[in-house]
Amino acid sequence: MKRLIQGFDTFRRDVFPQQRELFKRLADKQNPHTLFITCADSRVMPEMIFSAQPGELFVYRNIGNIVPPYAQHVSGVVAAIEYAVKVLRVAHIVICGHSDCGAMKALMNPAALQDKPSVEAWLKHADVARYVVAEHGATMTDSETLRRLTEENVVGQLEHLRTLPSVAAAIATGSLNIHGWIYDIEHADISAFDANEGRFVKLDPQSDNVPDATPHARFSLRVAAANAA
Repeated sequence: MKRLIQGFDTFRRDVFPQQRELFKRLADKQNPHTLFITCADSRVMPEMIFSAQPGELFVYRNIGNIVPPYAQHVSGVVAAIEYAVKVLRVAHIVICGHSDCGAMKALMNPAALQDKPSVEAWLKHADVARYVVAEHGATMTDSETLRRLTEENVVGQLEHLRTLPSVAAAIATGSLNIHGWIYDIEHADISAFDANEGRFVKLDPQSDNVPDATPHARFSLRVAAANAA
């Protein structure tokens, strides 16, 4: 706790004065461009990884970067997504997994969850990854299995994301793009899911072509505007 308080004191003395005007503008409003859904793992720090300023990212973290499919019950992550899309009008949603994920390791060893009923129930939302890999990865090594579980979990959560009415409507009009990424902690690399190729490809920061997982818009605002012109 002392370390946290010392860190805040450093922020208040050294960082805040240099960005006083930014924090003044942010005091009564926010306008983030991206909702970033990632794991609660302490090694994954989106604002640091992407050199993001306050107000740029709307971050939601949970175990396994999970998005439960739309249902009658309300979860925190579903409420956050709805708020980000309907109120904040974010243009992008990123679901970001990461290397060495404890949640994915738990999928490989379900017995380890027997005395953790809440975690076990939560990870049921990642069963899609476990079943896909079990069906197609019988000859994989443990490291390969972990990598594929991490990838398939991101793909599965993207599918869950599309079941949310607010997300489906925004995608259909072309006002929202969705992305599936995996962050490699050791090598500082990101792999992005390319829906057209059906695989993860390494993200090239120098390229303007960023793979995404967004279905084609069916009621595109952009198309409507072009037709009107």
